[in-house]
Amino acid sequence: MKEIVFVNRNADRWKQFEDLLTGTDRDNPDKLADLFIQVTDDLAYARTYYPKSTVVKYLNNLAFRSHQLIYVNKKENKKRLQLFWKQEYPLHIFGIRKYILFSLAILLISVIIGVISTLNDNTFVRLILGDSYVNMTLNNIDKGDPLAVYKEMNQADMFLGITLNNILVSVYAFLFGLLLSVGTAYLIFQNGIMLGTFLTLFYQKGLLGSAMLTIWIHGTLEIFAIVVAGAAGIILGNSILFPGTYSRLASFKRGVKKSIKTLVGVVPLFMVAGFFEGFITRYTSMPVVLRLGIILSSLIFIVWYFFIYPVRLFKKITKK
Repeated sequence: MKEIVFVNRNADRWKQFEDLLTGTDRDNPDKLADLFIQVTDDLAYARTYYPKSTVVKYLNNLAFRSHQLIYVNKKENKKRLQLFWKQEYPLHIFGIRKYILFSLAILLISVIIGVISTLNDNTFVRLILGDSYVNMTLNNIDKGDPLAVYKEMNQADMFLGITLNNILVSVYAFLFGLLLSVGTAYLIFQNGIMLGTFLTLFYQKGLLGSAMLTIWIHGTLEIFAIVVAGAAGIILGNSILFPGTYSRLASFKRGVKKSIKTLVGVVPLFMVAGFFEGFITRYTSMPVVLRLGIILSSLIFIVWYFFIYPVRLFKKITKK
């Protein structure tokens, strides 16, 4: 819709919200929270369709003021957590979808490079994965249990170790964004190269199918979570490189908040992936149907929650 139509349609509600922020009814947290969500939805829409308009600055200021009042001074809404996962985070994902797609593109390209390089250079696999890991894997293949590496640790210890390591990787992806997005892109690229090399090693040994049905039990959620964490780092880096109408410092502060919010959303993915890897992946003799069921369920969840649902939610809200 045209900007003037957008403003006229929502101006009364924005004025109501401004009055609420400065009036005696400001201690009503539920009412404030409801209006805050609507304003942030309007802000997301305005940023998408009128990025250089003054209405973006106005709504950004209004959202900031309300955020300070609601989430610093008010008692915690009992439904706050539910609201975050059901509406706030999906709308946030919609707003950063281009960064997620860019991060995913880097990963896919690097996986392809890893595959091609491994197929054309016999020494590449050892260069990327290391002699000790390759030798261990080849030894496990000779013993008839190529993925025995997932059975070596105690389940609980493996779950905790892997989950903490994955969260640490996501923090690195975020911090590397301080290197103007290049650091984050390199980290994603490195992980993609390793993934492509790993899969090609098993392909060359005629075990690709077995490997895919095993590692993607946990890898589906884990790899995608790394992609989203990479998007967080790119957001941070771009906030420095491309401040737009904001000062560079203000843009950086906004980038930090958006990046941290992005990371918070992938922590549950890392936890579930760590649980799968620690407790389920080790059962390599599990029926194929069950393994496929876990993998497809994870994939369906990712596609729905991170790609389909945010778009539908955004369209639903903007049609109000």
